Amino acid sequence: MPSVNPCLVFNGNAEEAFTFYQSVFGGELRLSRFGEMQGSENVPEQVKNWIAYASLPVAGSELSGMDSPAQPVDSQNRAQMVNLAVDSAVEAERVYHEFSAGGQVSMPLGKTEWAEAFAMVTDKFSVPWMISYTPR
Repeated sequence: MPSVNPCLVFNGNAEEAFTFYQSVFGGELRLSRFGEMQGSENVPEQVKNWIAYASLPVAGSELSGMDSPAQPVDSQNRAQMVNLAVDSAVEAERVYHEFSAGGQVSMPLGKTEWAEAFAMVTDKFSVPWMISYTPR
């Protein structure tokens, strides 16, 4: 069965963001840089160290991302959110606090009609997250 995995796009700080996400979720972070790719002699020097592809396993899925040297990303007008379903209310609270530090809370962690614990937070990298725990 196919899976759907979010891909986040950054303006030169993908490595910093993914290092942070690895500190929150754990797992093995894989990074490929533009300067390591075939044909990299044509890549502008200022973006050779930028991330062409980042991959981090999260909750049986993959969070991927990259820097976008060709077109800047409008972090104030993102058309997506990452929906993170966690295994416990304790985990929801931990992730909520990690992402709230330096970020912006749009909906504080609390009980909703659809989840025992739910929050909406934009992290310090301008990525919006929905964090939820629903007992199974």
